[in-house]
Amino acid sequence: MAGMSEKAKEILRSKTFAHVAVVDESETPHVTPVWVDVDGDRVVVNTARGRVKDRLMPVGARVALSATNVENPYEYVQVRGRVAERRLEGADAVIDGLAKKYLGADEYPFRQPGEVRVTILLDVDETTGA
Repeated sequence: MAGMSEKAKEILRSKTFAHVAVVDESETPHVTPVWVDVDGDRVVVNTARGRVKDRLMPVGARVALSATNVENPYEYVQVRGRVAERRLEGADAVIDGLAKKYLGADEYPFRQPGEVRVTILLDVDETTGA
């Protein structure tokens, strides 16, 4: 597992939207924008159970992610790695933290009744850009 540069972490900790790329069962690429953060040398995303990201990101799945610096869009980070861990416990707190970061809201305002949140942690194999 490779680490990330401080600049890469800085970009991912900012209010940038990242784009996560995964491949489905028929080997068709799927790319979606996500809120993102960093925990140590891992990339953190959060989704709801049953969404495409949830289904296509089991532990071990290969993932690519890119994000640009909100201050300078010519500066970016691209991460390639694997899903290292999936957590249900604490996932509501993670999405609330991301809502605070991106929206300034104390709680995630788009939560649906019965929704189960999942935090997905990515181990970084390689980075380019920052």
